[in-house]
Amino acid sequence: MDWLVATSSSWAITVVRVVLGVIFFAHGAQKVLGWFGGYGLKGTTGYLTSIGLPRPIAYLVCFFEFLGGIGLIFGFLTRLAALAVLIVMIGAIAKVHRKHGFFLNWELAAGRGHGYEANLAFVAMAVACLMAGGGSLALDSVLAK
Repeated sequence: MDWLVATSSSWAITVVRVVLGVIFFAHGAQKVLGWFGGYGLKGTTGYLTSIGLPRPIAYLVCFFEFLGGIGLIFGFLTRLAALAVLIVMIGAIAKVHRKHGFFLNWELAAGRGHGYEANLAFVAMAVACLMAGGGSLALDSVLAK
């Protein structure tokens, strides 16, 4: 279990972890709670099943984002939280964003979705957290003792 909570003391990875956590907490709160203009759990799982995800996977996506975001913010089980985010982002690239190419749709052109460039940045941030752990001020450092 030591490998799960072992962490670097780096402030750089702390910044990456907290920012990634805030992003995924916000998106997860949209999906689970309907906060920040989201559709809530029923609406989000309805959409995700409409694009072909099995219902259990749709629920996992919602809770991986929400709980993964919380875990990253606090540095609690950072590697598991980062893995959850990584899985969701790989799925989002494969299922939604890849067909739109690399770039975000900055012009918000009608009928054209966003590419996967942002997802790729989130993947890199999650991989960094998987490799380094939570960094400074992570609850994982308390658990490691």
